[in-house]
Amino acid sequence: MATTALVDPETGLTQAQLAARHGLRVAGERPSLTEYSRRLWAYRHFTAAYANAKLVASYSNAKLGQIWQVLTPLTNAAVYYLIFGVVLGQNTIPNFIAYLTTGLFIFNFTQSAVLAGTQSISGNLGLIRALHFPRACLPLAATLTQFQQLLASMIVLVGIVLVTGEPITLAWLMLPPALLLQALFNAGVVMVVARMGSKASDLKQVMPFILRTWMYGSGVLYSVKLFDRLPEWASTVIQFNPILVYIELARYALLEQAPLLNESVTQLWLVAVGWAVLGGIAGYVYFWRGEQEYGRG
Repeated sequence: MATTALVDPETGLTQAQLAARHGLRVAGERPSLTEYSRRLWAYRHFTAAYANAKLVASYSNAKLGQIWQVLTPLTNAAVYYLIFGVVLGQNTIPNFIAYLTTGLFIFNFTQSAVLAGTQSISGNLGLIRALHFPRACLPLAATLTQFQQLLASMIVLVGIVLVTGEPITLAWLMLPPALLLQALFNAGVVMVVARMGSKASDLKQVMPFILRTWMYGSGVLYSVKLFDRLPEWASTVIQFNPILVYIELARYALLEQAPLLNESVTQLWLVAVGWAVLGGIAGYVYFWRGEQEYGRG
């Protein structure tokens, strides 16, 4: 039996036509991608303020406060140097301390952002249900928080690089754009895991194992030249590992004799830009498509 649309007796228009005439929309309807982007830009100050608040709150219960932004990467570097540099003998790499810390700090940026992004929706349901704002503000704030932490780590890294004898060269100018490209790539990945994590609560339990595997496959703790032992096709695939690409760019910028899996700096930049654009856009579109789902059910 067909359903008859209700008609307003005064205007002769259906409810849908009346709603369209007065600019009314379905509650919770997903806006167009262009409109969503415009709203997200309008909330940029909220995103920045929320990221700053999360950063301050993360150290509020520690006596040393935000000094841990420096102590944490230093402690991690010391532990990994003891294991991989002293015990396993990887310190045959020129300036292994700087080589190791560069890989650790760059990888940790992505790792921390992804872990925070996994719970950026599921961990903020109260805020989502209480206020109306583009939900992409939350994963972007998670990325921005970790980017601020990265900047503190870079101060430590520069100190390590200089103390271990590396000279300041024009190649250092490559570091800021490489970090910005990584940040764009991270934002895309974070939005993907944010949407996935909003539906699959167990993702936060699985993600550490995925990230640990990614770390061991990115030449963070050992010479990337070990990948040359793999079949040629496997070595070629690894060269397109996005985290390895950003690590190699950072090592090329800061270290004079760092072993690189991909000796072509031009190719490194092309792959880095490609991953940043592809990851950022694909992640943003994927997250936008689930906008009406967040905070429900």
